[in-house]
Amino acid sequence: MLYQKFNSQHEIDEQYNPMLGKDAASILASVAKKSDDTCDVLGAPETLAFGPTLDEHLEVFKAAESKARLHIFIHGGYWRACSSKEFALVARQLVPAGVTTLIVNYSLCPKVSMSEIVRQVRSAVAWAWHNADRLDIDRNRISISGHSAGGHLVGMLLATDWEGDYGLPRDVIKGALAVSGLFDLRPFPHSWLQPVLQLSEHDIQDLSPIHLEANYPIPVKIRVGALEPEEFHRQSKVYASHLSSKGFDVEYASVPNVDHYSVLDHYYKADGMLLKDILEMSSI
Repeated sequence: MLYQKFNSQHEIDEQYNPMLGKDAASILASVAKKSDDTCDVLGAPETLAFGPTLDEHLEVFKAAESKARLHIFIHGGYWRACSSKEFALVARQLVPAGVTTLIVNYSLCPKVSMSEIVRQVRSAVAWAWHNADRLDIDRNRISISGHSAGGHLVGMLLATDWEGDYGLPRDVIKGALAVSGLFDLRPFPHSWLQPVLQLSEHDIQDLSPIHLEANYPIPVKIRVGALEPEEFHRQSKVYASHLSSKGFDVEYASVPNVDHYSVLDHYYKADGMLLKDILEMSSI
């Protein structure tokens, strides 16, 4: 048995490749159109570097309010695809609601290791905190979210020693939303992704949020599309239990009638469940 109940790569891929059986071009075109529409309404974002490499930059959609709340979004793509520019749709409703929105761009595997991606995303949060005046945001009202691989990276942010490693407050993040996340990396060495991810046993232990001590208990919402594969639900439920056992205020729920990709619409539309989650966290 390779992992859980799975005896073959085919079985693992069926559960962990949400593109199987779907029209990838149509899905990506829909996301791109919503992001283009967002830029038409809000204006083009400002692109700011947060690290020394060209990949380390943020798309900044600023709210009109001074000292606005801040939300940081981390995109998915299985650590090997996509960029910040494709996910402007996340800002569509947040910015009019008074929440400045940063979309993090990071280097991808196999150009860099997964541990380097984690380092970059942590650096993005630290950069935002240090540059609160430049961004005209309230550094005491920062929330985060991520989708798919971005959900995994949210988990890694929750396991960060912000005080010991960055000299920041332990509660630099006030609330977190993990959407369709991947919190246990053990299946991936047995999947079609391994030639790109190149995960070692050391990586699996050190980079799986489900194996790590969470740093500071904050409100966390964990969401999965109701139509997603069983393993996405199982991983999120197990991670929710893990956080709850560490004293976190955790809420798990499935988002009705959506799959791994259409769940993103709940950032974009005015009555979206994910939008409501973020606004609730941002009000803390």
